[in-house]
Amino acid sequence: MTNALYLNDSYLKEFSAKVVKTENGKIILDQTAFYPESGGQLADNGKLIMNGEEFSISNVKKENGEIVHFANKEGLKEGDEIKGIIDWDRRYKMMRMHTAAHILSAIFHLQTNALITGNQLGLEKSRIDFNTENFDRQAFKDYFAAANDAVKWDLPIMVDVVPIDNIINDKKMFKLAKGLPPGLKEVRIVEIEMFDKQADGGTHVKFTKEVGKIELIDAENKGADNRRIYFKLE
Repeated sequence: MTNALYLNDSYLKEFSAKVVKTENGKIILDQTAFYPESGGQLADNGKLIMNGEEFSISNVKKENGEIVHFANKEGLKEGDEIKGIIDWDRRYKMMRMHTAAHILSAIFHLQTNALITGNQLGLEKSRIDFNTENFDRQAFKDYFAAANDAVKWDLPIMVDVVPIDNIINDKKMFKLAKGLPPGLKEVRIVEIEMFDKQADGGTHVKFTKEVGKIELIDAENKGADNRRIYFKLE
């Protein structure tokens, strides 16, 4: 199984790896800093380089438990040693968006006890769906003001992996309505110091101030206690 380097270091821009398997432009490495599309977060883009030849990576997914890189051409083979470089501008935007989503979900949960029923993080704008009866646009604006206060506090963000038995009864740790996948023995926790802890597998900034201003774009009443907000970063 590929060693997911991004889980320990979201700021890793380059890495070395060995090709484990390749077929029809689909490449599996022994380790990677490329984030595969999951959890509402877009996949990283970038390139793999071997002996000066570049292979453009336009998508990364998880298939059968493996992280698969989709290259623009064939040519790599098992055992090849490569250098990987991720599109840092794209990654950093996603890191900021993902941390912003955690700040917002923490505030919505605190104020309304809402859980996340869906989300999609984008480069220019993102959305989160909450299972709350509340649909008060002024309240939503107040929540965003509180989120921007948390950004200005410049709180540190830490990542840890803990046994699931240690946190399974901590309801505040889980913000997803659907809960966690069954069979997990360990859970990766993203903690915003003195503010929030969430089980999460994505990439994040180190300090909340890096997020920048979070702006409410729109809110929709999707019915059946489902409220959708759209937001962007300035």
